[in-house]
Amino acid sequence: MSTELDPTRPKWRQVADILRRRIADGTYPPGSRVPSVVAVCGEFDIAVVTAQKVLRALREEGAIRTERGMGSYVTGRPKNQ
Repeated sequence: MSTELDPTRPKWRQVADILRRRIADGTYPPGSRVPSVVAVCGEFDIAVVTAQKVLRALREEGAIRTERGMGSYVTGRPKNQ
């Protein structure tokens, strides 16, 4: 089941916004894993490169950290919320 996205806005921004909200509301609390690239692709029906861009954006703003071979984890609340 995929989440409906607005076709007039970049998909990666919309998905990043959704994941930021989930971090902010505690769905993904600090220290917890965020969905993998494959899981993000499946949930939102987006391409791998788009899902990678979402996680890269969250990583660059400090919302998540990635451990190679382990996954991505919430570092804290997004700064722009």
